[in-house]
Amino acid sequence: MSIHEEHRSHRSGWLRAAVLGANDGIVSTASLIIGVASAEATQQSIVLAGVAGLVAGAMSMAAGEYVSVSSQSDTEKADLEQEKESLKSNYEFELNELAYIYEQRGVDAGLAKQVAEQLMAYDSLASHARDEIGITDISIARPLQAAFYSAITFTLGALLPLIAAWLVPHQWIIQSVAILSLLFLASLGTIAAKAGGAPILRAAIRVLFWGALAMIMTYMVGQFFGVLV
Repeated sequence: MSIHEEHRSHRSGWLRAAVLGANDGIVSTASLIIGVASAEATQQSIVLAGVAGLVAGAMSMAAGEYVSVSSQSDTEKADLEQEKESLKSNYEFELNELAYIYEQRGVDAGLAKQVAEQLMAYDSLASHARDEIGITDISIARPLQAAFYSAITFTLGALLPLIAAWLVPHQWIIQSVAILSLLFLASLGTIAAKAGGAPILRAAIRVLFWGALAMIMTYMVGQFFGVLV
């Protein structure tokens, strides 16, 4: 019999990047296709715009995730280095600091001091990283993982409306892409909610609302410039 409960927080890093990438791929590509199609472009131009949006979006997502998560990683490393130096130069202060943290969480002062001593004897840096700074193996920043999942899932998400725009007759592109993309978004929200243990209906409604709003806005822009041209 296992003494550990099954939790889902260990999925938060890659799940966030994957959901963001797939959602952005579907919404941005579908919106781009609908906007171009509403301006009465040819089917070839619509598909070409979708392909360009897919490539640019995937690279942008990967670069953006890598840069932002790398910044987080750099901050974490700097904090750990500072903590390491403090442990070397002022061990007693760090011990009392850790004990005080446990006292604030409801542990008796004497017991808090014992716990701090034992944990620091086992791994002083890990103890302070976890309980003082808030860095754990689960929450630690992983730039390459975030960039990879974002780029791959963006591409997969963008392919769905792009394939629809390529296969359906020209006069049905807007309706087909809009309906299929909303179905894809609802499915994505459901899958993400199940993976993260969140309420399914709320997750589905959330992605549907923002996806529909983006497609409506780009349709209006396409109509406006289509009339002007």
